[in-house]
Amino acid sequence: MRRLILPLMLALIACGGNGIPGPTSTPLSPPTVGSAPQTEAPPEPGPATEQPAPTEIIQADNFPDANNFTWQPTASGLDRPVDIQSAFDGSGRLFIVEKYGAIRIFKDGQIYAQPFLNIDGRVDDSSNEMGLLGLAFHPNYEQNGYFYVNYTGDGGHTRISRFQAAADTADPNSEKVLMVIEQPFPNHNGGAVAFGPNGYLYLGLGDGGLAGDPHKNGQNTEAMLGKILRIDVNNGDPYSIPADNPFGNEVWAYGLRNPWRISFDRVTGDLWIGDVGQGEWEEVDYLPAGSPGGANFGWSIMEGSYGYDGEPQPGLLLPAAEYSHSNPYSGCSVTGGYVYRGSMPEWNGVYLYGDYCEGTVWGLILVNGQWQSQVMFETGMTITSFGEDEAGELYLLSDTGGVYILARK
Repeated sequence: MRRLILPLMLALIACGGNGIPGPTSTPLSPPTVGSAPQTEAPPEPGPATEQPAPTEIIQADNFPDANNFTWQPTASGLDRPVDIQSAFDGSGRLFIVEKYGAIRIFKDGQIYAQPFLNIDGRVDDSSNEMGLLGLAFHPNYEQNGYFYVNYTGDGGHTRISRFQAAADTADPNSEKVLMVIEQPFPNHNGGAVAFGPNGYLYLGLGDGGLAGDPHKNGQNTEAMLGKILRIDVNNGDPYSIPADNPFGNEVWAYGLRNPWRISFDRVTGDLWIGDVGQGEWEEVDYLPAGSPGGANFGWSIMEGSYGYDGEPQPGLLLPAAEYSHSNPYSGCSVTGGYVYRGSMPEWNGVYLYGDYCEGTVWGLILVNGQWQSQVMFETGMTITSFGEDEAGELYLLSDTGGVYILARK
């Protein structure tokens, strides 16, 4: 049901930016607590995000001068937009998720008056982190018209559903519910939905809420909460579990608090995760293409690279970047982004991510085997999401209803 607009807080607390040791230009497995120094050898092949066909991969080795660029307004007047996706069908359309339960089409600088989908009556957005939260289009959308959403429905529980569309209209009666995941509390629902280069559907689920992961879902590989799930929607009814999932269930990676936005680099297949922190540290997590399943990002044993419920333990993956809630760049809630792959060569290979509260946008690159994170923009906006179009250009959404594109001044 549609609700009054309230300030969006994607987590209880979290945010700041400093680099930590990371992989080399041929990405290695992320550093772990107590791990030996990394070598130049690539990771063993694994089932996670299979490497795409060989192509020229340009990785940034320095940051562009952000003074020459801006986030240019392209649309306004949306109702709490939280996701923006392309169907990659050649139409040039972008699809914007409004939290109360609608998806709007944006094309040629215009928001279509008629929603692409409206399931307002099924969506429970009665609490600030609830609502229609994520969208992904099937890789064969042009042929089958399938797309997938994550929303909180009856009882505040998470639903992963498939719908079908033709032209500019989705059929609300075509819903097929794939999963219903019980939520013990109204916050930390995650919401990300993304297809990997292997054709599997990946889902970002938070730990279920309150503070400190009271049910300890993050480290429980039998629980669906606090995880990245991976399912095969092309086989089984309503889906099948890939045989190489590490725990024999839907769980692909674990130890996450509230993953708010995940993305795959469209060139390399690498997986990026923005994970909202607890009281002090926000983090960006990274899995290179080819990583095996079973990655443990540490929550709630760790918050970022620091102990939380216990001391750091061997085998827990460290963030590619983290920032604190303290000066110089305080914040409260990380918003995961994308690796830029558009027409401006200065940005090619730079991962951009932001903070909801402060509107800071960082760039993250790999230089001489070290992750480097640098403030690029102070937008002053409440950043709910990033997205990319068919050409690889990057967009930013604000909770106040605006859509912005990264552009040259």
